[in-house]
Parts: sequence; structure tokens; C-alpha cells
Amino acid sequence: MSRSVSVVLPIVPTRAEQAAPFAAFVQWRAARALWLGQVLLSEQHQIMAQLGGMGLRVPFGTGVSLMPLRHPVQAALEARTLAAVTGHPVTAGFGPGAPAFQRAALGAPYASPLTACREYLHLVRRLLDGAEVDQRGRYFSYTGSLPPTPAPPVEVGLGVLRPGMARVAGEAADVAVTWLAPPSYLRDVILPALRAGAEAAGRPVPRVAAIVPMAAAADGRDVRAALAAGHAGHFAGPHYADMLARAGIGVDPDDPLATAGRLAAAGGALTGGPDELAAGIAAYHEAGADEVVLNNAGVGMLEGPRPVLRDLEALFTGNGW
Repeated sequence: MSRSVSVVLPIVPTRAEQAAPFAAFVQWRAARALWLGQVLLSEQHQIMAQLGGMGLRVPFGTGVSLMPLRHPVQAALEARTLAAVTGHPVTAGFGPGAPAFQRAALGAPYASPLTACREYLHLVRRLLDGAEVDQRGRYFSYTGSLPPTPAPPVEVGLGVLRPGMARVAGEAADVAVTWLAPPSYLRDVILPALRAGAEAAGRPVPRVAAIVPMAAAADGRDVRAALAAGHAGHFAGPHYADMLARAGIGVDPDDPLATAGRLAAAGGALTGGPDELAAGIAAYHEAGADEVVLNNAGVGMLEGPRPVLRDLEALFTGNGW
């Protein structure tokens, strides 16, 4: 598989025009795709479709859409529609969300998140493949199909933090999407579980898209503060804290600056100049990531979009991308 670099939209837009400079960057630079995360301020598929209507037609990824918010049929329809209107492949990543969010959206968390994800991915993938489905699951059911229509391919992804979910991704996903996972954890924990799941299901090993925090060195910038601003909420989440602990990174819920520093020291967040950033990206590729997705959310939160674009331009230009 080819190794690539992509970009996360580092702001939460209320209009597509706010996201347009990043879509243009992907369109004109060697970035593979523009990824958008799940937020409740604006709906990511509509923002991406509007960008396509503005002529900024690029490959998109969602990392990750929360399953409790949409039935698998709607998820498949949205992803295929986005591919059709942009004319580019789409990576549709999904995840169950934290138990607290599941409870808020569904009334109770999934008793078995692994089962819920397995059912969800199987249904979305088969619908996208044009199959007639008759699934009666514990969490997700449907009988029927989607009417056929021409569209570029859609990859179905699963957000992966720990080995159990990695095995499910191996069984049912096209892409395993990691978040905050350092290269060593990806290599030693995620990939073996991913391969085991794929082998058990008799299917190819999914490719890996690693979403990685980035805070480039810049005059007056505290990179730890930028990383903490973008990810303090994740550090406080029990499932993220457990994953980071498994990766040997101690999480202090009362000191996100310290946690951010430990994450950067382990290579799980990229800091420094263009050469150092490129070396960090290469470490992910060497650990088994097929796509490294640069997440500058912290810099975007503290400084706005222009410094992020400046940092990305310096990185890509400095490395001849």
C-alpha cells in the first residue's frame, strides 16, 4: 500500500467557506484527503458536500462519525452521496462514542460495543456493495438494499483504540482509524489484533489511518499548551486514558500539559520544525500506518486557521510534498 499524509480540518466551521482554505490546500498539495471529525455544531457531510459544490472536490474522510446519531442505512447513503457529488473516494469512519454519549443518545450505553460495531459495519458495507440485506441484529437491523447509482468507492472505517476493537476492524472494516495512539502501540498492539481479526474472517488486513496531533514549533508558541488545548477532553476520557496507559503514557487528568508532554515524548504527537515533523510522520509509516492524518486542532483553537495553514505549508514545502 502507498503511504500518504492527510489533514484534519482544525476548526469547527459553521459555513463551508471557513473550511475552504483547507480543502484548497489538499487540492493543490500532495495531501491525500481532508478529514472532518464529528461535532454537534455543524453536520460534517453537509459541509463537505458544499465544499464540493464550490469546486473544492477532494477525497474526504470522517474520523469518526458517531454511530448513535445515524442508522447504518443513513450512514451508507450519506457516504455514497458524498462520493458521488465530489467525484472522489470517501473514507467513512465510524465509532460508538463514549458510554456517556451512548447513554445520552440512546438512553443506555451499548452492553457490547464490539457487537454493535460489528453489526453496524457489516450492514453499511453490504449496503454500499449493492447487496440485498436481511440483518436482524442485537442493535442494528435492516431488510432491503440501496438503489444502485454510479459513485466512487467508499471505504468503511472503524475507530480503534484497544485490541478488541482492532479485531472487529480486522473482521469487518476497510480502514482502522486510530486516535492518539503512539507508533509503538500501533505496531505492537493494534496491528497484531487487526491481523488476527482479518485472518479469522478470511479477508485482507484493513489499511490503517492514524490521526495524530501536531503542533509545529513557532515563535512564542507553547506546543504542550497547544496539544493540551486540542486534546484535554480526550485525555479525560476513561477509554482514551486506558489506551494511553497500555501504551506506557501516564495520564494525569488534572494536568493535561504533562500528559501532552508525555504523548509527544512517545512520538504520539508531532512537534518541532519541518524535518522533525517529517521524521515523526515517517515513524508512523514505519510502524504500519498507511495514512497519517495531521490534526492541528489545538493550534487552530488557540491561534486560528491561518497559523495552521502556515505550518502545513512549511511542512509540505520543506519536504518536497
